[in-house]
Amino acid sequence: MAVRVALAQVGSTADKARNLDTAGAYMERAADGGAQLVVFPEVFMNHFPPDTPLEVQADSAEDLDGQFAMAMAALARDYGMWCVFGMRERSNDITGRSYNTTVIVDAQGKRAAFYRKTHLYDAFGTQESAKIAPGDELFTPLATPFGRVGLFVCYELRFPEVAREQVARGADILLVPSGWVRGPLKEHHWQTLVTARALENTTFVVACDQVSDYYCGRSLVVDPMGVAIVDGGEEEQLLFADLDLERIPGVRAKLPSYRHRRPALYTALRQD
Repeated sequence: MAVRVALAQVGSTADKARNLDTAGAYMERAADGGAQLVVFPEVFMNHFPPDTPLEVQADSAEDLDGQFAMAMAALARDYGMWCVFGMRERSNDITGRSYNTTVIVDAQGKRAAFYRKTHLYDAFGTQESAKIAPGDELFTPLATPFGRVGLFVCYELRFPEVAREQVARGADILLVPSGWVRGPLKEHHWQTLVTARALENTTFVVACDQVSDYYCGRSLVVDPMGVAIVDGGEEEQLLFADLDLERIPGVRAKLPSYRHRRPALYTALRQD
C-alpha cells in the first residue's frame, strides 16, 4: 500500500481569511500533484507573536465546528483529499486559555479525529501553558484508506513515550504538525528528533513545520530506516512524499528492535 502525502510548509498569520486563501491554493496544487493527504502546520488557523495578550488569542479561538474548521473541511471535500491542520480551539478553561488542537478531515469533508496538544512548550524561555490549556489524553491512531495514522504535535517530539504509544497502538505513519521555533541548535534538535522517532519505532514520520522569521521550516519525512525522503528548506513550499507501507515490515525484518523490547524491565517508566 502506498500513499502520496503533501506537506504545506507555510507561515500562517493572524488573519484567518488569508490563511484560508493559502490553504485553498496549496490544496489545489496538492490535488494536481496526486496527493491523497495534505498536512498543514501547528496552529495554522492563526499565528500570533509570543507577546500577544491572552484575551486577543482567546477571542480568536473557535469551536471544532466553527467557521475556520468548516471552511477547511469544505476544501478537503472539494479537492477530494484528507487534510490535517492546526487551530486554536475554544475551551472552558477559567483563565481564558484555548486548546492547541489538530484536526483531521477525510476526503468527504467529515471530521475524522482531533487532538488537543498534551505536552506544552514551556522551554527555551517560552511558556505555552500561559495561553494554551493542555489536553488530557493522547491521540488514538486512526484507520484510513492509506494505513493507520498516529498524531502528536511539535514539542512532543521530545517525548519518545508519545511516539512509542502511538506505534504500540498500531500507527504506521506518525504525523507531526509543528511550529518549531528558531534558535541555537534548534534545527539540529528538530532533524535529530524526527529521525530518531522514525528509526526507533521503524515507522514513517511526516513532520510539517511552519516557516517564517520565527519558525525554522525544514519539514521532514523520514522512513522506517531513518532515511529522509523529504528535507525542506527555509522558504514556503509544497513538498511531496510517496510512502510505501510495505517498507515497514521490510525494515522490521532486518531491524527487529521494536519486537526486541522488554517492557517488563522498564519498571521506572511505570513508576514515574
